[in-house]
Amino acid sequence: MESGPPLLLGHRGARSTRSVPENTLASFDLALEHGCDGFEFDVRLTADRQAVICHDPRHRRSSIARTPSLQLADLPQLDSVLRRYGPRAFLDIELKVKGLESIVLAALRDHRPERGYVVSSFLPEVIMELKNRSPEVPTGIICDNPRQLKAWRTLPVDYLIVEKSLFEPGLVGEVHATGAKLLVWTVNDAKSMRALSQWGVDGIISDDTPSLVRTLKLAAQPG
Repeated sequence: MESGPPLLLGHRGARSTRSVPENTLASFDLALEHGCDGFEFDVRLTADRQAVICHDPRHRRSSIARTPSLQLADLPQLDSVLRRYGPRAFLDIELKVKGLESIVLAALRDHRPERGYVVSSFLPEVIMELKNRSPEVPTGIICDNPRQLKAWRTLPVDYLIVEKSLFEPGLVGEVHATGAKLLVWTVNDAKSMRALSQWGVDGIISDDTPSLVRTLKLAAQPG
C-alpha cells in the first residue's frame, strides 16, 4: 500500500494556542486557518443523550454524563461540528464513552464528511459496536500502552492511532499490510514530524499546528 503525504491534524483543534480553548469551534477554525487538513476532537454523552464535544468527563464542575445538554450550552454539539466542517476537513471523531454509537452513526448519515473521517476510541467495545451496526464506517483504535498495541490486530479497524512513544518504523509496514492506516499522536517537535513523514505514516496529530504545517506543508512547497 503506497502512502502519500501524511494528513496533518490538529489535536483538539489548535491546542497550542492557549488563548483559544481546545475542542471549540474557534480552535477547529484556527487549525484549518493554520493549514491543517483536519483535526481530532472528543465526544461525550449528556444525561439527555446528546453528543457534545469535550475531553474531560466534567465541565465547569458538572459531570457531563449527569447533566442535560441545555446546561452545557457552551459545548459544541456533534451535529454542528459535522455540518460546519464536513465539507472541508478530515475529522478524527474520538468517542470517550460507550453509548454514543447509534447517535454518532445517525449524525454521520445526515452529515457525512466529504474529505474523509475516522470514528476512533480507546475502547474496543465501542469499535466492535460501531462495526456491528455499520460495517462501512471507518473505525480506529487508539493505543497508548504496549498491551493495547499488541491487541489491535484482533479488532475490525481501518486505522491504528498510536501514541508517539509506541511508534517504531516497522509498524508502518505491519499496518499497511492489513490495508489499514497509521496515525501518530501527539507529535509536537519538528524532528519527529519529519521522521514520521519520511517513514510513511498516514497522519500526524499535533498540538502545535503552526509548527506541523510549517515543517511538513510549507517546507515542501517550491520557491
